[in-house]
Amino acid sequence: MPHRRGLTVRSVARGALAALLVGAGVSHVTWGRRGYRIVVPSWATRLLRTDKDAIVVASGAVEVILGVALVALPRERSRIGAAIAAFFVAVFPGNVHQWRTGRAAPGLQTDRARFLRLFLQVPLVAWAWWATRER
Repeated sequence: MPHRRGLTVRSVARGALAALLVGAGVSHVTWGRRGYRIVVPSWATRLLRTDKDAIVVASGAVEVILGVALVALPRERSRIGAAIAAFFVAVFPGNVHQWRTGRAAPGLQTDRARFLRLFLQVPLVAWAWWATRER
């Protein structure tokens, strides 16, 4: 039987990160789906040759998969953490687009909220990286 070290700050942080990802992913494919289309820049639809709805659904699916993988695949934790950090970097242009266009989306109804949301990306990347490293 493998030795378990019990709950640590990192393990709690990983669980919270997994829950955040799954919750955000579910919102992207359900109740928030329509509102999140606003965040997708038009250049992304041209680059990916698809529509905004498909990008929102795909990003939501990726969030759910990453959140579940973080819990279900502990041996791959550092790789999954790197993928989560990369995902947070990849979606940043959408946050910038939303701020620049001033359009509301779920939870981001004001210019101030949209601006402050930009600064959340750095701690999200750091959280993903730190929580998935052993030391």
